[in-house]
Amino acid sequence: MAEPTKSPKKRKAKPSLPVPEPDTTRRQEEEGRDVAEPLGETEDKPKKAYDIAIFTGWCKGCGICAAFCPRQCIEMGEDGQPLVTNADRCTGCGFCEIHCPDFAISVRVRKKAVGDED
Repeated sequence: MAEPTKSPKKRKAKPSLPVPEPDTTRRQEEEGRDVAEPLGETEDKPKKAYDIAIFTGWCKGCGICAAFCPRQCIEMGEDGQPLVTNADRCTGCGFCEIHCPDFAISVRVRKKAVGDED
């Protein structure tokens, strides 16, 4: 004799989730802005300056930092070590720092020197 089958329990309807914002890159392209430019920066605000520090003792020279930098601030030198060549173009995105497998890069907002009025 076959046993009676149980009917599946009905699930309660889950509340709908909010619709996510469109992709940041797509939004920047639609606005005609440089993709590597951070969204918060405008022409009215003074551009922040960033310091890129490379700890050569930790770096194995893989080149990931140079490959991920959207503004080409870092290039690989002839000795296979990364060099900061265009620090003034840095937007502080931190892609180089995030992707470095050796934690050998630090990107920080440049502190004003004593006497600077900017």
